[in-house]
Amino acid sequence: MNDPRIYLIGAGPGDPGLLTLKGHRYLSTADVVVYDHLVHKRLLRMVRPGAEMIDVGPAAPQRLEQDAICLLLAEKAREGKTVARLKWGDPFVFDSGGQEALFLHEQRVPFEVVPGIPSGIGSPTFAGIPVTYPEAGDTLTLVRGHEGDNDAPPKVAWNHLAHVTGTIVTYGAGPQLAAMVTALQRHGRADDEPAALIYRGTLPTQRTIQGTLGEIGELVSGPDQGEPAVLVVGGVIGLRDHLRWFDSRPLFGRQVVVTRPRAQASDLVERLEQLGANAVEVPTIQIVDPEDIAPLDEACTQIQTFDWAVFTSANAVSYFMRRLLAGPTDVRALHGVRLCAVGPATADALSRYGLKVDLIPDEYRSDAIVRVMSRHHDLAGQSVLLPRGDLALDLLPSALRQVGAIPTTVIAYRTAAVDLDTSAGPDIYRLLLERQIDIVTFTSGSSVTNFVKALGADQAADLLAHVDVACIGPVTADIAHRAGVTTTIMPSVSTVPHLVDAIVAHTQSHGPRGAPR
Repeated sequence: MNDPRIYLIGAGPGDPGLLTLKGHRYLSTADVVVYDHLVHKRLLRMVRPGAEMIDVGPAAPQRLEQDAICLLLAEKAREGKTVARLKWGDPFVFDSGGQEALFLHEQRVPFEVVPGIPSGIGSPTFAGIPVTYPEAGDTLTLVRGHEGDNDAPPKVAWNHLAHVTGTIVTYGAGPQLAAMVTALQRHGRADDEPAALIYRGTLPTQRTIQGTLGEIGELVSGPDQGEPAVLVVGGVIGLRDHLRWFDSRPLFGRQVVVTRPRAQASDLVERLEQLGANAVEVPTIQIVDPEDIAPLDEACTQIQTFDWAVFTSANAVSYFMRRLLAGPTDVRALHGVRLCAVGPATADALSRYGLKVDLIPDEYRSDAIVRVMSRHHDLAGQSVLLPRGDLALDLLPSALRQVGAIPTTVIAYRTAAVDLDTSAGPDIYRLLLERQIDIVTFTSGSSVTNFVKALGADQAADLLAHVDVACIGPVTADIAHRAGVTTTIMPSVSTVPHLVDAIVAHTQSHGPRGAPR
């Protein structure tokens, strides 16, 4: 029996975190990924480097009809490639997955189906609407809607469906939903039956509208109702007031810009989105190797000659340890060297290598770091290694010299600017101009500098005056101030978790300064 070559994977209704573990495994190892236009773009970051990616949705440069998609899948498999066919929702629920699977079966091409969460199930769940409930009827009816080849209402026995006690769920655009509601009403479904519309289900931009069937019918009949939504009809709607959990979170609906390097943004993005925010990733910097790696390698080989090693960031830890372990020694070379980590995140980075720090200062300013170090040991004549970024200021080395220490600075990593190319990401200038952003976060001075430079100094100061600016600490806030940007949110402790806590506290007490949601 041949191993499957094609995997029909359900991506779920929107939230990329709803992809199954099996779907993730197949997606991340595929040679070719063929995906629908509704699939969340963050899922595509799971694709391995070098894999071929083909967009077959309506928005694709060259849209493919269904027969052409089937032929494409078979062709790629016969080339000996593993193909992940990433489909919105579930492949076999009102989708073309069954058609594609049957074609592959007839072509004798091995395939496997990985279920996903249908929008008609996931969206109501995120809206706090259980599609079934013991006292709300014994049936759940899923009706095909926008998933079909056109926007015409499905041909079902409306006279029977209207009288079935239970929940009806469908997915469609305004005219199609309006026709369905009208058909239910004409065949006896009560106008005062509870109903709800769920737009952009499971995403941070989700919007839920409750009302009666008659009210919802009038709404979707409007001329500007072209956006698809999940329609739920039934008594279960009444439970939303008690069970809503997704859109009642403290940051729900807030648009928060994350400027961290993409490779390091996941922690901040996940924390924000767990609290309901829509994290808009606009990386302004990337962390790369030094242009000349020799000084760092030399410091690694001579590490045992130092009394102290002071790490001011997790990046410094990562890049220093990578070069240390690439050389002739290992972590045992740090035996006898006192380790100072500026912040718990930096200490955590050292702990991943089995290293315990000797000192974590309470304050992250240069004079405070040296003062705390001096309390533990006389620094006069002590040699101190400072692995750091290329943009680090001379404040800490200068403070060490003032107490008689002998600092040695070495560039462990380099900060490079990232072009804010709108073709590869969101148009942040337009979003700020249209007041679509509530909060912009900065976790380093270099992210502030490059963000301001990309927008233009005058434009950046003006655009950021209409949003809340969250800086991770006083150093970053000072750089923002010098660029004409006012910091409105700053945690007492310079860590990502404390930054998010400060954003929540500020939002709950002040509300967003940007456009109302």
